[in-house]
Amino acid sequence: MSDLSIQEQAPRAAAQTRQQSRTSRWRTDLTGLGFVLPFLILYALFLIWPVILGLRMSFFNWSLGKGELEFLGLANYQELFSDPAFSSSLVNTLYFTVLSTPVLIILAFLLAWLVNRAIPAQWLFRAIFFAPFVLSVSVVVLIWSWLYEPGFGLINGTLTAIGLKEVNWLTDTHVAMLAVVLLTAWWTVGFNFVLYLAGMQQIPSELYEAASIDGAGTMAQTRWITIPQLGRISTLILILQVIASLQVFGQIYLLTSGGPNFSTRPMIQYIYQSGFTSFRVGFASAISFVFFILILIISIGQFLLVSRQRRDA
Repeated sequence: MSDLSIQEQAPRAAAQTRQQSRTSRWRTDLTGLGFVLPFLILYALFLIWPVILGLRMSFFNWSLGKGELEFLGLANYQELFSDPAFSSSLVNTLYFTVLSTPVLIILAFLLAWLVNRAIPAQWLFRAIFFAPFVLSVSVVVLIWSWLYEPGFGLINGTLTAIGLKEVNWLTDTHVAMLAVVLLTAWWTVGFNFVLYLAGMQQIPSELYEAASIDGAGTMAQTRWITIPQLGRISTLILILQVIASLQVFGQIYLLTSGGPNFSTRPMIQYIYQSGFTSFRVGFASAISFVFFILILIISIGQFLLVSRQRRDA
């Protein structure tokens, strides 16, 4: 075979190879799409489509039990921004988030750090710290309502035993939110604890051994090895915790019902009361979308801030 014929066949063979590669890639993509298609259909039917209907509903005056719809345009949004209940519920939600997020992150890190150390019966401590997370909100509220009970509650009984005054945990407007934060920390810290513990166990032991040889103590190893190595997990926990705290509802609704004097009423409870107590579904839908946008902005802001800090580091 002459060199000329080889040169003529080489581009043709390369083109055939590229065509086969594209065909194989398409087949792989179609196979993957086939696996995820059932999930995408369910996701669209039960999430995307209800969200679209809810957005449409926010422009109407629609009450439960009434079939007719009255188009209001942006009237629902204008009303909620002038409603004092909306602003107070938003402040309460942000206040709870600011109080609970540092506690749940720092406490989870400390518990994971202690359990990850070479201490006996690690499995027992893991079970103890994570056990409250599997309880339902009604059980948790029942336990803590007895703890907060004035007179014979365990917490107030301990305070009086050491010579301090009782605290009206659930009836004092200045203390009620702190009571909710304490309950939430005991109940949900186990989730963040497990994430931190899993991250610590993935850190190579050679790093600690090298630092120990160089004379670094426990605190120095934690400062310069453990914390930097957990950067990605800490970012994940921070974003998840902020979103979860902004969506607080169950424990507040069962423990204080938003009281005293609406000092603990969160945004989700305000939406619930507007839609299912006042039967103003359109107005509740408008509140929901404003709250959704707020959570989205906060989450994106967190992600961008953390990403910038990592690039600058």
